[in-house]
Amino acid sequence: MNQSWSIDFMHDALVCGRRFRAFNVVDDYNREALAIEIDLNIPAQRVVRVLDRIVANRGYPLKMRMDNCPKLVSLTLAQWAEEHGVMLEFIRPGKPTQNAFIERFNRTYRTEILDFYPFRTLNEAREITERWLA
Repeated sequence: MNQSWSIDFMHDALVCGRRFRAFNVVDDYNREALAIEIDLNIPAQRVVRVLDRIVANRGYPLKMRMDNCPKLVSLTLAQWAEEHGVMLEFIRPGKPTQNAFIERFNRTYRTEILDFYPFRTLNEAREITERWLA
C-alpha cells in the first residue's frame, strides 16, 4: 500500500447535456479506489484537496503516476508533491498502457456507472458513485 497511486480524469454528461468531470485516484498495489471526485470543473487546487483528504487517512504514497493532463502537470500539484516527498511519474503521451491500473479502473467505472445511469444532477452522480465505491 502507498507505494504508487495512479490518478486520472474522466468526463461524462448529465441527461441535460451538461458535462462533468470525475477525478479518480487508485492505489496500484491493491487496486483500491481511493477517491472519485465529481464536479463541473476540478482545478489543480481541488486535486490537492482531494489528495490531502486521502492522505489524512492513509499517509502519503511514494509516487503518483499520471498522464500529462494540464491540471495534473501544474505547479500546484508539483509543489504539493515536493513538500510531501511524493515523486510524480508522467506517462508518455499516447501510452495509456503505462498507466494500466487507472485505465482498467476507468473502464470498469464507465461500464458499471457512467454508461449505466442517466444522471439528472451532479449530486445524483456523486451518490451513486459513493454507493458503488462502498
